[in-house]
Amino acid sequence: MRVRPLDGLPEIAAGDPLGELIAAAASPQDDEIVVVSQKVASKAEGRVRSLSEVEPGEEAQRLAAQTGKDPRMVELALAESRAVIRAAPGVLICETNDGWICANAGIDASNTSGEDEVTLLPEDADASARRLRAEIKAQGGTSPAIVIADSFGRPWRLGQADIAIGCAGLAALDDWRGRPDAGGRPLAATEIALADQISGAADLARDKDSSAPVAVISGLGDLVTADDGPGAKVMQRSPGEDLFR
Repeated sequence: MRVRPLDGLPEIAAGDPLGELIAAAASPQDDEIVVVSQKVASKAEGRVRSLSEVEPGEEAQRLAAQTGKDPRMVELALAESRAVIRAAPGVLICETNDGWICANAGIDASNTSGEDEVTLLPEDADASARRLRAEIKAQGGTSPAIVIADSFGRPWRLGQADIAIGCAGLAALDDWRGRPDAGGRPLAATEIALADQISGAADLARDKDSSAPVAVISGLGDLVTADDGPGAKVMQRSPGEDLFR
C-alpha cells in the first residue's frame, strides 16, 4: 500500500469543482482510493459560516454558559444537530442531522481563511463522495473510490483519529460474521471498519498544518467497487444497539 499526499491544490472556495481539480492534479486510477478531508469538501460546498453573522438564541446561550463555549458556535451546533448527547464544561457532544456523534456537531475553526470563520460538516457526506467520484470520472475518465474523512474524538481514549463520514466506490465495512477464524471457529461479531482504517492511513501522510487536504492510496484496488455502494452511514450504530449514551 502506498499513500501519497496531494500538494498543489488551490485554496478551495464555494462552488469550486473539487473533483475536477483532484483529477487534474493527481490523475487517480480506477484501482486507487482518494481520501478527501472534510474541511476541503465543506469549503467546496459552501459549508462555511462567519460567527459574526450568527445570533445565538436562548438555548444556545444556556448551553454556552454551561459549557464555556462561544454561544454563536453553540447556535450553529444546535442548527446542525438532531440531539445534544452531552453538555459539560468544555464539552458539547451532538448527534448531527447526518447521524454522526461528535464534538460541537463537527464545527471547526481550524484551517479557515477568516478569523471568525468556521466550517460545518457536509449535509450528506456520502452524497459528497458520490459527487466527487462523478466529477473525477467526467474529468479524467476513471472511477477511483472516494472517502470523506474527518478527525473525531473517541470514548474512553485520548487523542483524535481520522474516520470516514462519507464514501463511494468502497464497502465501508468488511463483514466477517459467520466466517471461520484461524482455528476454524465461526466469528460472531467481527466487522472490519475498512473506510475508517483507510482514513487513518491517509492521515499518517498528511500533517494537520500541511496544505495537502487530499491523499491518494494505491495498492488496495481489490477494495474498489464499480458501484458507489451504500456509503459510510452503514457504520452508524443503530439506537437499539447503542449502549453508550
